[in-house]
Amino acid sequence: MGDPLSEAIALLQPRTVFAKRISGAGRWGVRYAPFGQPSFCAVLEGACRLAVDGHAPLRLAAGDFVLLPATPGFTLVGFDDVAPQHLDPFVAAASQSGEVRHGTRGGKPDVRLLGGYFDFESPDAGLLVSLLPAVIHVRGVARLSELVRMVGAESMSQRPGRELVLTRLVEVLLIEALRATTGDDAPPGLLRGLADARLAPAIRQMHEHVARPWTMAQLAAKAALSRSAFFERFTRTVGLPPMEYLLAWRMAVAKDLLRRQGVALAEVAERVGYGSASTFSAAFSRHVGQPPGRFARTPAKAQA
Repeated sequence: MGDPLSEAIALLQPRTVFAKRISGAGRWGVRYAPFGQPSFCAVLEGACRLAVDGHAPLRLAAGDFVLLPATPGFTLVGFDDVAPQHLDPFVAAASQSGEVRHGTRGGKPDVRLLGGYFDFESPDAGLLVSLLPAVIHVRGVARLSELVRMVGAESMSQRPGRELVLTRLVEVLLIEALRATTGDDAPPGLLRGLADARLAPAIRQMHEHVARPWTMAQLAAKAALSRSAFFERFTRTVGLPPMEYLLAWRMAVAKDLLRRQGVALAEVAERVGYGSASTFSAAFSRHVGQPPGRFARTPAKAQA
């Protein structure tokens, strides 16, 4: 494909969407324990405050969208000081149907949200999530608002094809959210690298020609930088040295190929830049901790 953002989303394999409406009125606040799975929240009307562990508090208003790729602990409150109610996210997600109301019952809410989560089925999700911002806050993007409404409606329906539609909607939702986050102010990671005019061509070449035997000098030339300047800039911006990033990406692609039926080990090796199956097997075993044959036989859920 050659588009690193699209490839990252495809390899993450987002699936199994759950979404529900949440509202708050009067004095209210909830504290969620760390969840680990990717989650999202869209403000449909009104406003509230969000405090994600380790990050500055955010004031959320209608039209805002928040994506937490790994969902640490967080607190969601109104604008009155209140001791938040502690919730287990796994129990809360499964225990209630319909709209969940916090605070004063009945009447018009001060805020109404659509909150949800989904799974990344990729066994290499940890690598890919580590290259994304921990908190993605997007404001005023109409396309995201429309996608969120579609996800909410589809997740609450039982129409034929529901799971496939949700999978495609969430893939698009992720891409739109990540597109809106690219820029120099993004934290170190793939998005910031793609926003760097010098680094982006080199990153795209690594993805488009993953099997090519790249050298540091060749990649630096794609960025029109010296080798030392390229190494320093790439490491600072992406969070990994260039060749370490390339190796990690090759192994992510290899894992995806190994999970497919009928792809021979020699073909996997060739498609990720190794001259022989034995050389690839040794490199894969060092990187992953098990040989590729065993990895291919292990169910995907057990690899996560």
